[in-house]
Amino acid sequence: MNGLKGSAAEFGKMTQGASSLSKVDLMVCPPATLIAAFASAAGSGLRIGAQDCHAAASGAFTGDLSAEMLRDAGATAVIVGHSERRTLHHESDAEVRAKAQAAWRAGMTAIVCVGETGEQRSGGETLTIVGAQLDGSIPDGASPQTLVVAYEPVWAIGTGLTPTTADVAEVHTFIRERLAARLGAAADGVRILYGGSVKPSNAAELMAVAHVDGALVGGASLKAEDFLGIARAYG
Repeated sequence: MNGLKGSAAEFGKMTQGASSLSKVDLMVCPPATLIAAFASAAGSGLRIGAQDCHAAASGAFTGDLSAEMLRDAGATAVIVGHSERRTLHHESDAEVRAKAQAAWRAGMTAIVCVGETGEQRSGGETLTIVGAQLDGSIPDGASPQTLVVAYEPVWAIGTGLTPTTADVAEVHTFIRERLAARLGAAADGVRILYGGSVKPSNAAELMAVAHVDGALVGGASLKAEDFLGIARAYG
């Protein structure tokens, strides 16, 4: 929940910088109030996504936005199941799954987030929690075109803390194997992003980890310099 019309200036810097980064796919997911404006100004090097959607296509859900509305505004993907939605809004895996299906219905990619709390990690439950979230949150029939998975350890979001590269590798390898069990060979093409205090200073190290195909960037995405600095980790 960051960004007003004045954010267009910072976004303009991102758009300009993205034009020279042909080796990476870049997306910005602004608040819904800015999607249409950013989509119009994005250019070819930057795609626009949304931060959440309602599962229904329309109806008496005052204040909510359907995937179709977000697509109409210019979004091509939508984040579902972010830890803050799961925690603050008590969203279940079933609700996240319904939202992912809604994204597909609207012709968008679903970016499905999974991740454990600090207490769950301390209790040795990381893979159990992540596995259950994957099973419950991803609809059948997923493909590399319709699904991106983002692993975001809840305890690392906005705290400055990050797991070790070995920890990240363990979870991302587990996610790949879990996807392969459901999707077969198609799992190889599904991007698995890491999210949790990613910044220019640690991006290269994190992006070099096995089965880390990109980053889901939080606070560092508010400044073009930081956002582009992370993108440059890919050369």
